[in-house]
Amino acid sequence: MERKTKVTAEEGKHDVVITRDFELPVELLFKAYVEPEIVEQWMGTKVLKLESKKHGSWQYQTSDPKGNVVFSASGVIHELVPEKKITRTFEMENTPFGVQLEVYEFEKLTDNSSRLNMHVIYETVAQRDQVMKLPFVGGINMAHNRLEEVVSKMKQPI
Repeated sequence: MERKTKVTAEEGKHDVVITRDFELPVELLFKAYVEPEIVEQWMGTKVLKLESKKHGSWQYQTSDPKGNVVFSASGVIHELVPEKKITRTFEMENTPFGVQLEVYEFEKLTDNSSRLNMHVIYETVAQRDQVMKLPFVGGINMAHNRLEEVVSKMKQPI
């Protein structure tokens, strides 16, 4: 299956650039990142907190069927420009990975399509390289596929 999400990680750099075109209006793509109910649907995780505003914080947690927490992440939203940009930190708990900075830019392509450009910056090249050894590329492509599937079923904005 073709991976629609493109991940670029240049050798020796601290960052990753992720790009994906969606058959979704930019308004709906943006909502998929700022509305807790939508995030839970496409990410398959529990949103404990999502304050979609400048200086807001967020926290997600995923548990296995027995209730054991298997993934927990949190951060702070530093900038939020509706339908344009989100700048936030991301930190996974109980991992050797440090805090990363994520910049999401939402771009309208047509009335019914949009592009997400993500720039993820790690503390060190080594941390970035460790993340790239995980099933990161396949995982983000699967998540974006699910986002498009879930959000495309929503009503168009008025």
